[in-house]
Amino acid sequence: MDISEHKRNREQFYSKLPNYWPDLYGIEYSLFDIKMVNEQFSFETREFAKKAGHIFFKTAQLLQSNLISDDTLLQMGYPKETLSLIRLRRSPFPTVISRFDSVIVNGKHKLLEFNADTPTFIYELFKVNEHICQEFNCKNPNEYEEARLKTAINRAISSATSRLGKPSPNIVFTSHSDNIEDRQTVLYLKELTVSPSQYVSLDQLRIIKGEALLDPNGNVIDILYRQTFPIESLILDQDPTTNDKVGEQLLELVDEHKLLILNPPSAFLMQNKAMMSVIWGLHEESSPFFTEEEHGWIEDHFLPTYLEPDRFIEEKIKYVKKPVFGREGDTIEIFDEAGTKIEEDHNKSYTNYIAVYQQFVDLPTTTIRTEAGEQQGHYMIGTFLLNGSPSAFGFRVGQQITNNLSYFLPVGYEK
Repeated sequence: MDISEHKRNREQFYSKLPNYWPDLYGIEYSLFDIKMVNEQFSFETREFAKKAGHIFFKTAQLLQSNLISDDTLLQMGYPKETLSLIRLRRSPFPTVISRFDSVIVNGKHKLLEFNADTPTFIYELFKVNEHICQEFNCKNPNEYEEARLKTAINRAISSATSRLGKPSPNIVFTSHSDNIEDRQTVLYLKELTVSPSQYVSLDQLRIIKGEALLDPNGNVIDILYRQTFPIESLILDQDPTTNDKVGEQLLELVDEHKLLILNPPSAFLMQNKAMMSVIWGLHEESSPFFTEEEHGWIEDHFLPTYLEPDRFIEEKIKYVKKPVFGREGDTIEIFDEAGTKIEEDHNKSYTNYIAVYQQFVDLPTTTIRTEAGEQQGHYMIGTFLLNGSPSAFGFRVGQQITNNLSYFLPVGYEK
């Protein structure tokens, strides 16, 4: 198949998905291609996510306990405005929808980071991947995951409704309305919701300080589903006319149990990459906090991660510097064995956060078919957890630093 025919087939296929964004920023995003895996790969991917999730959830309980001081949390980079929030334990699961990013090293998944609070890549893996597999006449490894996603969302909303004590709460899904990826992801989740709900863009929400969050009709919002709007951005929000810190006011409503948010606050706790340094530190000192089996999981699937680069520099090990709340590869820097920067992402949106330093691993490469022809790209695996259980997975392909311009490469089972 030549390039023009491939481009035409891609356009025809994605034109059948009107609520989707096959191109982003005017650039090809979703590939008309598929990476084949076997059932063993699928099993190992989900087992990795199950074990890593267990480790994170257990560590989150430690950080939420009285054993950990506010000073320690501040040293880990948590904004002071969120300290009381992240200790809240009102949800049966620390996070409803979350995603691990991993890379295969010597046959095993190695965790790069945990997107516990506001992961995207949802519509792609839970919906679009099925259509691609049908087009390529192969079985979808994520075949039953959309039904499980629907169950997870409705279970979370049902649990929140029970805690509120309101039979018919005002449920609002929100995002930046001018971002097609954010908006359509949130609308997709809303469509899966059984309870009556509405979509309201972030700029239309209003706060009565200390009392309530309101929708455009002046009705009190009880449950706010903010799948694509991170708390670290929320706390910076100010009213442009009054300069009121509306983000902080919203979190106060959550703290005072006047508003429930999904994902819950504990998801923000785990979003911080400094958690990986805590986990690795406890593992490195053979802490009894983890069982022998759990130490084995950490050794298999986690990378050495610290709050300072000294260890890597002393031992001449290549490493990566990551902001604790950075996303999409933004602000990431790679250093060689001598501690010299050799690669970086050109975006610098997260320089105000402290960083973690993680041992560098090469992302493997694969051949992909694009509108410009065949290309080689580095790939990593994104694997979702739904209420703590492993779910859909798929591939992102791009440079060594995976950013928001990387391709979505669908996944299918080998015939």
